[in-house]
Amino acid sequence: MKPALITTSPSRPESWQDLPVGEHMKALIESEVEDFSRKFFGYHLVRLGNLSSEIELKSCPIKHQVNITPHSLNHSNIVAKPSSLPITENSVDAFILANELDFSRDPHQVLREVDRAIIPNGYVVITGFNPFSMSGLCKYLPINKASVLHEARYFSCARVKDWLQLLGFEIVDVKHLMFNELFLNRKCKPSSKVNLWCQQYLSAFTTMYLIVARKREIPLSMIKPKWKASKFSTVGVSVSRGAMQVETPLNREK
Repeated sequence: MKPALITTSPSRPESWQDLPVGEHMKALIESEVEDFSRKFFGYHLVRLGNLSSEIELKSCPIKHQVNITPHSLNHSNIVAKPSSLPITENSVDAFILANELDFSRDPHQVLREVDRAIIPNGYVVITGFNPFSMSGLCKYLPINKASVLHEARYFSCARVKDWLQLLGFEIVDVKHLMFNELFLNRKCKPSSKVNLWCQQYLSAFTTMYLIVARKREIPLSMIKPKWKASKFSTVGVSVSRGAMQVETPLNREK
């Protein structure tokens, strides 16, 4: 398994049009995220990265949606590095990371920043390229060398889920999307018989995956000690006006 941290940042697409069948992938992700976005609740949603910033969530009840990109683009609201977000702790209700980890130099740090900024019970949606797909294999072949997909990291779904769970996220749902080699720029209809059959029986080899996770925090509560006060009992003690006298057998004889 290759390390997640690399020394140089990979080239990243500025829009979905820079990817083979990019618009097709964008529409597919939007249709899948649309159902989950109805469950989002709160005040702030952050779309992290160039590709995420173009994802439209028309049914999302969160109206304040902020785009954060590493470079100034037409659709950016904030220009910042995904690994160092200018956001206060526990202030974001939901994050969208559309293939952002695939073009990140340090995906661990990106997720740590998401974990820092998200509120308890907040949602994060992550899409990524499957390394075990036909596209993942074509990455290492001299096919369409100019494609930015050769720069993609292709982290497996299981690996990203482990990262999220280590940060305290609960995996809500996982979906496997599309069956396409991508590099040959061939469109594949999601409703086609071939695509539906592959998703049902060969889900481990689909081109992309979608993970929906929710931040869970268990509140700390004080545990009351189980103890009982011992009963106070006098041991032969009599109290007089002047002083306390201890009764002994010798005193009784007197």
